[in-house]
Amino acid sequence: MDISSLLNVNSGAVARAASKASTRVDGDDASFESFFRSALDNLNETNSLLNRSEEEEMKFALGLSENTHDMAIAAAKASTALSYTVALRDKFMEAYKEIMQIQI
Repeated sequence: MDISSLLNVNSGAVARAASKASTRVDGDDASFESFFRSALDNLNETNSLLNRSEEEEMKFALGLSENTHDMAIAAAKASTALSYTVALRDKFMEAYKEIMQIQI
């Protein structure tokens, strides 16, 4: 499935995922490393979006900015990124629990 064909999605994360999906890495260790780095990058991006949202809120609260549009956009991006990160964490925990229940 090619995710680059999604309409009205202009996200750096989608562009990176599409480029990584087109270039496959050979070997189990390399693919896990790639997956792990991607997960860390997504966590860092979520953290930066949350920080940006807090900065916009502080600017508005201090009267340095009167533009509520930027604050709302930053808050929406941070909320979406955090929801995505929490959903991924939940799926990872679910997969981990299933793996731990496997009888050897």
